[in-house]
Amino acid sequence: MKKTPAYMAAHIRRVLLDGASAPHTEEVQWFFKEEIKSRGWYTNELRKVAARFRRAILADRDQDFLVAVADKLFRGRVLEEKVFGVFLLQGLTGKLGDAEFKLFETWLDRISTWADHDGLVSYLIGPMIAAEPMRAKVVFQWAKSCDRWHRRAAAVALIRAIREQKCRAEVVKITNLLLNDRDDMVQKGLGWLLREAAKYDRERTIPFLMKIRTKAPRLVLRTACETLPSEEKCRVLSLPQRVGS
Repeated sequence: MKKTPAYMAAHIRRVLLDGASAPHTEEVQWFFKEEIKSRGWYTNELRKVAARFRRAILADRDQDFLVAVADKLFRGRVLEEKVFGVFLLQGLTGKLGDAEFKLFETWLDRISTWADHDGLVSYLIGPMIAAEPMRAKVVFQWAKSCDRWHRRAAAVALIRAIREQKCRAEVVKITNLLLNDRDDMVQKGLGWLLREAAKYDRERTIPFLMKIRTKAPRLVLRTACETLPSEEKCRVLSLPQRVGS
């Protein structure tokens, strides 16, 4: 029998189910405070198993087959299946191109929680934007989406780039686009981006934070200032915030 991507994905799902941990599943459910399907795997173990499967698949089939398996897994609402799909491709983004980037963009429509969102964006989409900054233009489309996960991705997808001192103008622009967003998931994502910007480019980021401090939601500013020295943090956070922030 020829092993298709669908066959391999089904096999991986059985492995994840057989190795499920009921007690940890309850912990995961409590952690997310929302309905989520989990097999109860710990992240480090899941990553190790995914690495073994990746080696086995690439020893017998090509990279396109691996991407197809990951695409099959990043469906439904089972957390570990989706994260496993990301782990299969983690570290391989340098070998992937625009076709895969467009595929990963469609995965944003399948997001269930911030966990599978951040795995996808941090390990696949973000590194591909950092490698080819021209791809960053798509985040401005995401920022206008009615879907919270696309808007969160608009910020989180730029984190790898700003760590590499790239896409500074895009970070400023996306911040201005998302600054009035009232969704806490989006605010946390934007704050995360600004925190990394402050960490890797403090000289230009602090004046920018001072500029937006009266408009930015408190959650965004608090997150952005987490790694700043106490004096700088107080300077950014001490001024009055706008009503409703």
